Amino acid sequence: MAPHVNSVLWVDDEAELLESHRLFLTEKGYRVQMARNASDALELLRQHAFDALLLDEQMPGMRGIAMVREARELAPTMPVVMVTKSEEDSTLREALGQDVSEYLVKPVTPRQVQAVLTRLLEGPRIRSQAIARRFVERFRALEAVRLKDLDWRGWTEHYAELVQWDVELTAAGESGLNASLRALFPAMHRDFAAFIGDGYPRWVHDLDGDRPPLSVDVVGEFLMPALGDHRAVVFIVVDCLRLDQWKVLEPIVAQAFEIDTAHYFGLLPTATPYARNGLFSGLFPAEIAERFPAWWGEGDDESLNQHERDLLVEQLRHLRGETPVRYHKITSALDSDELERHLTTSIAAEGVSAFVFNFVDLLTHGRSESAILYEVARDEAALRQLTEQWFRRSALWSVLREAARRGLPVLLTSDHGSIHCNTPATVFAKKDATANLRYKMGEDLRPERPEQALVFTEAAQLRLPPQGHRVNTALATGDGFFVYPTKLREYQQRYRGSFLHGGVSPEEVILPLVHLTPRR
Repeated sequence: MAPHVNSVLWVDDEAELLESHRLFLTEKGYRVQMARNASDALELLRQHAFDALLLDEQMPGMRGIAMVREARELAPTMPVVMVTKSEEDSTLREALGQDVSEYLVKPVTPRQVQAVLTRLLEGPRIRSQAIARRFVERFRALEAVRLKDLDWRGWTEHYAELVQWDVELTAAGESGLNASLRALFPAMHRDFAAFIGDGYPRWVHDLDGDRPPLSVDVVGEFLMPALGDHRAVVFIVVDCLRLDQWKVLEPIVAQAFEIDTAHYFGLLPTATPYARNGLFSGLFPAEIAERFPAWWGEGDDESLNQHERDLLVEQLRHLRGETPVRYHKITSALDSDELERHLTTSIAAEGVSAFVFNFVDLLTHGRSESAILYEVARDEAALRQLTEQWFRRSALWSVLREAARRGLPVLLTSDHGSIHCNTPATVFAKKDATANLRYKMGEDLRPERPEQALVFTEAAQLRLPPQGHRVNTALATGDGFFVYPTKLREYQQRYRGSFLHGGVSPEEVILPLVHLTPRR
């Protein structure tokens, strides 16, 4: 098959003066058709497909701006470059209003025109090729990383790099190279589980030792410095936001903020009652149950997160004295609409304005119950795309823009991530075991294959509330989800391919912690 030759239609009433430009572009591999007025150009567009349109604004008859509107009806996706003598701001604004891809002021050199066409017509392919080359050069080093030798800093850097490559290769359409990248994940999951199994109990009992920031450190170490420098701070927790999901939101947020991204490790189990309560309270679950027993009573997981505002107020009181707190939890479309209607009053002029957005968590859970959502969010790349689409029209983006307008700093983070689960992990348990798919608590819990779970025989090892004699805590590793031998087929059919959390994987544990400073 012959290679595609980019065809360009150039419309200018002084076409004879552009002959040197046409010859130069022809030598560079372009096929250039000239037209002297808009009417002739539109007729050519009806007869032939062009890859780009170069257009003068000031021509006899129909103006260039007017022609853009008609050209868009014939070729909606064709890039349009305005090449004109006009330096008027009004003309520039009109052109931008018509979604003109580029605006050049005459005189222009042939090389300038070529550069613009190359960027518009070949830029995506060139960028994809560059990404592919960089990944191929780096891949051997990624394969050679000795995961068993990594400390928590090394794990953070390694996982963040894999996530960045995953996002870039997906965007570049490099599915083959992305498959090579994903082939590194099983070993990463296995060794990360061993690392956490050994390190986490030490970290939570030796807080002064060398350890990563944990959920209990977020407010004290990251929110407090911002609050010390400003009268008011916005604190946002996006439930179940993974690091890769943040990466696709980052370019959007960068329109309004300077971004400084750090990372922290979520508490175990990586589920809302434990990780998010730890984040708001600065306490481990065992400490919450001991100090505030009324806020950590008997009940299902959801009932354990009814006092997040109270826990945040208590933590701030302990750290800096009485601090105004405005708290909003957005769990439905009605909540989002209400927040949008009262946006200006939702962010306080003093103290902490805290927001919890539950959409991403609802999306991951709802995907298991909805065939439509399952199809739309089939894998990690699709989940990222869906998250980005939601964000652009979300109350979260409205809150961020309002904070930027007021010049307020923002600390944005997640309480835990999730992992795409495809491997059933059989567990033997008694009837009193909890029903969670990535973590279970119950008497004499025992996984069929030890490598598929971390089992802790005492709640104190994880600084969880006492659970009774012979009660174990089992945390799924890798991409496994717990199934019972008696319901093996039912659980496999229902939950295979689900995004779940509560277990031990970098996707669930290593979380973005983002400091946003409004752009001037």
